[in-house]
Amino acid sequence: NLFIFEDIVNLDKGSIQRILREVSNEDLVLALKGASELVSNMIFSNMSKRAADMIKEDIKFMGPIRLSTVEEAQQKIVGVIRRLDEAGEIIIGRGEQDSVII
Repeated sequence: NLFIFEDIVNLDKGSIQRILREVSNEDLVLALKGASELVSNMIFSNMSKRAADMIKEDIKFMGPIRLSTVEEAQQKIVGVIRRLDEAGEIIIGRGEQDSVII
């Protein structure tokens, strides 16, 4: 059950907001540069309008970026997600046996 950056869309709002507090804006901008619209919208909907507008502007004015740089930033964020999951601060759904939350 590998968690990848695009799986962020499967997390609840509280978890996404918790993750955003741990991630640097620089990594977030780079990661979103190569993210799907679905992932970008999910992240933007979990931050203030002002913060979302600033990130969108940074992405808009950013020049071409190597795919490896984008993937590295996405992996940093996935690392934060895994750390928060292991610490019990967020819950990553893992299919059938873990789908019921009490």
